[in-house]
Amino acid sequence: MAHWHYFETSLIRINYNIFINLKHITMKNFILSAALLVFAGVSTVNANEIKSPVAIIAQQDSSAKVPVKLEELPQPVQTTLKADAYKDWVPTTAFLITNADKSTYYQVDVKKGNEVAFLKVGQDGTVIQ
Repeated sequence: MAHWHYFETSLIRINYNIFINLKHITMKNFILSAALLVFAGVSTVNANEIKSPVAIIAQQDSSAKVPVKLEELPQPVQTTLKADAYKDWVPTTAFLITNADKSTYYQVDVKKGNEVAFLKVGQDGTVIQ
């Protein structure tokens, strides 16, 4: 009977090892499958987030803007700023703007109380709309 007991114990041990190995393989497959599903889900979400292509157009500003001291503005521009239509507005900063076609004008930033604005004034003193 001792032989039978040894054989039975060995058989139980073999069955237990097979069960453990199967359990380990099954758990490993389950983890790999879960990881694969998560990766596939994330890939699907990212693919759905991609919108239709957007055209990005960069337009380069073709004008040059150079700061000018208020006291260095041409006399016709200073005269325009002192005219009745603009006398309540206080000039704060000025710029000489040169367009791509080489035409120029002065941009004068002005302030009246809490209001701020700017005027485009040609070198001859005329206000450009």
